[in-house]
Amino acid sequence: MLSGLTIVYGLTLHGLVTALALLAYVIASHVMHQRRHPAAAIAWVLFILLLPYVALPAFLTFGSRKLARPAKDLSLRPPPPPSTDAGWSEQTLYALGQPAALPYHALHVHADGDAALAALWSVIDGAQRSLDVCTFILGDDAIGHAAMTHLAARARAGVRVRLLLDGVGSLMAGRPNLRPLKRAGVELRLFVPPWHSPLKGRSNLRNHRKLVIADADDGARLWCGGRNLAREYFIDAPGRPAWHDLTWDLQGALVRQARALFQHDWDFAAGRRVPLPPGDRPDVTAPGARAQIVASGPDQVDDTVYSLLVAAAYRAQRRILLVTPYFVPDAGLLLALQMAARRGVAVDLVIPKRSNHAMSDVARARALRAVAIAGGRIWRVPYMLHAKLVVIDDELALAGSANLDSRSLFLNYELMVAFHAPVDIARFAAWAEGERAAAEGYAPRQPGLLRDIGEGLVLWVGFQL
Repeated sequence: MLSGLTIVYGLTLHGLVTALALLAYVIASHVMHQRRHPAAAIAWVLFILLLPYVALPAFLTFGSRKLARPAKDLSLRPPPPPSTDAGWSEQTLYALGQPAALPYHALHVHADGDAALAALWSVIDGAQRSLDVCTFILGDDAIGHAAMTHLAARARAGVRVRLLLDGVGSLMAGRPNLRPLKRAGVELRLFVPPWHSPLKGRSNLRNHRKLVIADADDGARLWCGGRNLAREYFIDAPGRPAWHDLTWDLQGALVRQARALFQHDWDFAAGRRVPLPPGDRPDVTAPGARAQIVASGPDQVDDTVYSLLVAAAYRAQRRILLVTPYFVPDAGLLLALQMAARRGVAVDLVIPKRSNHAMSDVARARALRAVAIAGGRIWRVPYMLHAKLVVIDDELALAGSANLDSRSLFLNYELMVAFHAPVDIARFAAWAEGERAAAEGYAPRQPGLLRDIGEGLVLWVGFQL
C-alpha cells in the first residue's frame, strides 16, 4: 500500500514539474516576444515533456532568441523607399529595418588565404586614428599571435584600438593570452561571457560577426567576410590544409554602416542597450556601386537574413548560387529553394563533402535530398569550405558570416553585406564558380531505416545547437 502511494506521489510530482516547465516555457516565450519557428517550438515542447528536469534549466539558460525591444524603438524603422527607385533586394532590406544602400569603391575579393591575410595586415597597419576589430575566434596560434602583435603595435603608435571577442568563441581556440594587448593599450571586451552573462536565459546567443574597420573618415577601410583570426582560415599547417573561405575589403561611405554596427555591439558588450540608428535615407542617384550592411540576430526585430533569402528564392528568375559550410535550412527556406528549382531557376549549392561538424553533415542530408529531387544541383568540394555567399541573378550578392542553418539564421548575431552592382555581383559569382570547379556532383540516395531515424534525432536535438 505504501509503495503504491509512493508511486502515485512520484507520478503526481513528475506531472506537476512537467506542467510547471511547460507553463514557464509558454510564459517566457510570451513575455519576451519570442517568435519561434515551428520546428524549434515543437522540439522544446517535446524536450520538456520527455526530460523536464533537464529541459527547464536548459531553456532558462539557452532558450531565448530575441531581445525584448521597447515599442518606441520600432519607430526608428524608416519607411521603404519608392518602388520605382530601387531594386527589390534594396527595398526588402530597407523594409526590414536595415540602412539604405551606400556607395563603396576599391572592392578587393580575396582569392585565397594569402591574399586575405595580406589585406588584413594592410588594413590594420594602415590605421591612423582608430581600429575596430570584431571576431568570433582569435586563435592561440601563429595567425592569432600575429594579429595581436599588429594590434598592439598600432595601439602603441597612438591609434585607438578596440577588440570585441565573443565570450564563447574566445574559449574555442585555446584561450590566447590577451594580457599583452591590454598592456599595449588595446581596449578589449567580451561579448556575453558564458559564466557571468548579463543576459539571463540568452547565453546561447553568440556574436558571429567578423569585421575590421580602419579609421572613420572618407579614407576608412573595411575588411569583412567569413574568416576568423586563426590559422586554419588563412594558411596551411603540416597535414592540415587551410580552409577555403571568402573575405574582401573595400572603402567608401558604406564603412559608416559597419562602424555603427560595431559601436552598437561594443556598447551592448558593456551592458548598454543602445538601439541602432535608422541609417541614411536611400539615395539612388549616388554615383558608383552601392551596398548595404545587413545585421541579423537577436538585436533585430525580424530574422533579417532569413527573410531576405526566402524573398530572394521566390523572386529569382535565372540563378540561385549558394555557398555554405553547413546547410540545415528550416522548412520555409527549404520549400522556397525547392519551388525555385521546380520553376526552372538554376539552383546550385556548393558545400564541403565533409565539414568540421559531423552533426551538421548528418543533419543536412534530408535537405540535400529535397533540393536535389526538386531539380537543384549539389556540388561537394573535397576540402573544408567555410565561405558564406548567396548570388541571386544579377540583382544581389550576399556575403559575410551567416551560414545556411538555424543557428546562424535565428540565433547568432551575424553580419552580411548585400552588394547590388552587377559588375561586383559577377565577381563574387566568379569566385564561387572557381570553388565549384573542384567539386563533384551529388546524387540523392534513399536512406535506410536506421539512417533515417538517426537524421531525425540529430535534427531534433540539434535545433538549438
